[in-house]
Amino acid sequence: MTYKQAQSIYGIQGRSTVLTWLRKHGKMDWTTNPRKNTMPKSPRANETPAQKIKRLEQELEDERLRCLLLNRVVDILDAEHGMSLRKKYIAKEQEAFKKRRK
Repeated sequence: MTYKQAQSIYGIQGRSTVLTWLRKHGKMDWTTNPRKNTMPKSPRANETPAQKIKRLEQELEDERLRCLLLNRVVDILDAEHGMSLRKKYIAKEQEAFKKRRK
């Protein structure tokens, strides 16, 4: 492969860039085609729709539990230690929501 071919294949504009690179790394085999940058296939690529739905439902349930845990921790900190970690507008919305629920 000539430097002009390398320029056209790899989209390199400067001649000196290619020549410098070839001097540095010139021991490579230029007869084969350049390898394409492809992303590795993830194990999720072979999932059936049912498996994907089940996995996503599990992730959703995990996030719900995580959210409940964090809210519970914040509630305990508010009640026992007098720390207000929530933003005020969130607290106001919660109070309004609690009033609507009753």
